[in-house]
Amino acid sequence: MRPYFGLGELARALSRVAEGSSLDDVLRSIADATLVAAAADIVVVRVPDDEGGLLEARAVSASSTSVAAELQGSRTAADAGPDALHSAGQRLGFGVALELPIAFGDRELGRLELFRRARSFTAADEAIGRLAAEHAAVALAGTGGNGAGAHELPAGDLLRLGGDALASAFDEDRTTEEIARLAVQGTGARSAAVWRLDDDLQPHLAGAFGSEEPDERGVVEALGARTAFSTASGSWVLQLGQPAFGVLQLRFEQTVVPSDEVLDALTTFAARAAHALRSSEWAHRQSVELQRSRALVAVVGEAIAQLSLSHTLETAIERISELLDAERLAVYLLEPEEDRLLEAAGRGLAGPHTPVAERLVELARGPLRGHDAMLIEDATADPRLAPVREQLAETGIEAAVGLPLRVREDLIGLLAIYPQPGGTPTPDELDLVTALAAQLAVVVQNARLHEQVKQRESERREALEAEQQASRTLRSLYEISRTFAQSLSLETTLEALVRTFAELLELDAVGVRMPDERGEALLTQALHVRDERLTEAVETILLRPQPLSPRLRGLFAGGPLLLDPRTARELEGAYGLLVPFLERGSTAAIVPISTSGEVLGTLTLLSLDPGRPLGSGDLELARSVVGQAALALENARLYQQQKRFADTMQRSLLPRFYPKIEGIELGGVYESSARLDVGGDVYDFLRLDDDRLAVALGDVTGHGIDAAADMAMAKFVFRSLAREHPEPGDFLAAANEVVVGEVALSKFITMVYVTVDPGSGDVACGSAGHPRPRIVTPAGEVTVLEASGLALGVDAGQAYDEKRERLPVGGALVLYTDGVIEARRDGVLYGEERLDALLSAHALLPAAELARAVVEDCRAFTGGDLTDDCAVVVIRRT
Repeated sequence: MRPYFGLGELARALSRVAEGSSLDDVLRSIADATLVAAAADIVVVRVPDDEGGLLEARAVSASSTSVAAELQGSRTAADAGPDALHSAGQRLGFGVALELPIAFGDRELGRLELFRRARSFTAADEAIGRLAAEHAAVALAGTGGNGAGAHELPAGDLLRLGGDALASAFDEDRTTEEIARLAVQGTGARSAAVWRLDDDLQPHLAGAFGSEEPDERGVVEALGARTAFSTASGSWVLQLGQPAFGVLQLRFEQTVVPSDEVLDALTTFAARAAHALRSSEWAHRQSVELQRSRALVAVVGEAIAQLSLSHTLETAIERISELLDAERLAVYLLEPEEDRLLEAAGRGLAGPHTPVAERLVELARGPLRGHDAMLIEDATADPRLAPVREQLAETGIEAAVGLPLRVREDLIGLLAIYPQPGGTPTPDELDLVTALAAQLAVVVQNARLHEQVKQRESERREALEAEQQASRTLRSLYEISRTFAQSLSLETTLEALVRTFAELLELDAVGVRMPDERGEALLTQALHVRDERLTEAVETILLRPQPLSPRLRGLFAGGPLLLDPRTARELEGAYGLLVPFLERGSTAAIVPISTSGEVLGTLTLLSLDPGRPLGSGDLELARSVVGQAALALENARLYQQQKRFADTMQRSLLPRFYPKIEGIELGGVYESSARLDVGGDVYDFLRLDDDRLAVALGDVTGHGIDAAADMAMAKFVFRSLAREHPEPGDFLAAANEVVVGEVALSKFITMVYVTVDPGSGDVACGSAGHPRPRIVTPAGEVTVLEASGLALGVDAGQAYDEKRERLPVGGALVLYTDGVIEARRDGVLYGEERLDALLSAHALLPAAELARAVVEDCRAFTGGDLTDDCAVVVIRRT
């Protein structure tokens, strides 16, 4: 029910304007009603003062009379923002504030302020406040804006309220001014001054209010009278405290004798003003102590947060300098291994101040061992610092405060402060800095331990990274060696070399160059660029031919060569193009790949990053690898030569020209495996007398010279017997009789023989132990020709059946050797299912392209190298 009661009171407050009540009564009623309705702790109504520059508290309603007395009549700037309002509330212990304008039309008449200790104001509370502000605006508008008919409290009441306010203790920086202001308002004096007395009872002005200048002589005279209250010409003087430590002086336009009521109120006011002064002094000391404690906590907190020794010491120096107003100070630490004192952090020091600190450490270890702090007020005259008189004179150190940094009983350093004359720390300050030094010692020790742990961790990490790098190097070397050992392909060997080397040394590019056929230039045979974005730019440089000049040959004799701009410019060619990069910090090296009598090529290493230059370790690693590379390249080169010879022999037994038969398109592909020997696959075409096409595809057992002889025999048998025995069954039976008499025991030939009529599309097929042919329709349907029979050369007197089918227009007949379906990868065969799927997917390809597609799919399945020779023949009916 409190808000409803308050709203009713708010309405009745406004009616008092019509009843003729004074403005102050009306505003006070509005403040009281708002306090209840909005459940506030303080409500203040402020209106402009006579000059209009400040807002004066004309009505205050509060749960505490002392707070009300403090705020009554207080002034604040009209343009003060929300921060000032919140600051004023927090100073009084009220953390939540609400400020609302009092306005009538476009004219601002004042401000309504509401305060609470903690709970925020709700929207309903704010609505009540706005209603109260509108009521106040009506009241103010009706009296001209500031209410000329203000009603003042009796002096005695105001002084008692002032005493209550002072008893609650103001902000220590404003206490004396507030005492003077309240005394003026309570007595009608023109001005007031508050004086503090020193130990010799000499007055020192502490605060004043009003237009009159303070009268120090009148205060001294009143003190001479030794009475608690005295009057003089136009002034009153009250002593504050017993014994007196301050004086309140009030000045009037003319001599005024206070009434008993006012005198009684003044006595109470003086007692409470004295209490307020002492409270403010105590609060000031507590504030200083709190500030120092915060500094101590800040140093420890920084140390805990950062665990950095240098950062901790710099923070400590900064905080101590602020607390003691010290310009010259330093922290010195003893090196654990050497027992040598070194400056770790300092400020304002120059010259040989470390010897002074060393002397203080000697004192801390000797005659002053039990002291937490060493205070030397006159350093130049103190005999304890006699050994460092010269250093004192040179550095200008006149006083010293030494605080040993100890952890348990171990001395680890010294905090030294060198104050100016007369600036030695007070006992309180010395206690604080001693406590700080004790904490600092622990923090320093913890930071040192942390850095030792970090150092050990860094060393372990570096060792682990070194081991990991060594492991990567070994794996890379193994990969290179394995590639060299397993592959006789020159292209594969070179690609493995450049790729693995670039990854191993984290290089931007690695290339291998080999001499051209005339030995006049080095041509790039393999190049690996780690970052694809650099590929085009690097290829522009490293794919350029490099002249194999006598100068370059001479450089090879010295082993790996780290290029410099001058040498690169002399060599010209691709190396010359590297000059601008080398001048900007990039590094490049040339590593010759050579046998005892011949340079087989060069390895080019390129690092574009100046932060990752090639070093001697990289070149030594390259030297060890190219030794293996030279042998691998020589073997690969010999292999290529022998393989070319074997392929030449093999292809000499294959048809050079295909017969031209209308309605028939022919295609054939032969690919040898990685072996060096001559393979056993052979095929041939023959146009029969009746214009049919005869095709034989055979596979001779074994490899090498014997296989080549058997292939030649098989080709001769086909050419000589096909015309006499054109039908598949007859041909294979006749061929078997010849082969049985010619081949060695355990040798045989598998063969498929077909005839195709281009006009009708009739296909006749016979097989002697050979994989079954396929007919592929234009729609992609695959049919198997199920012809069978014993391989040629196994046993005489064999009969072979025939399989007949029709080859549709656009269809293809596909013959192949077992190297196709028996191609392997990880023990898995390529198989007939994959073959049929491929033929179905590419049914419309031209004959030669379809044959090539079969072989390439086999090669892709095996991962690059064929495991056996492959021959594929395609006959397409057009």
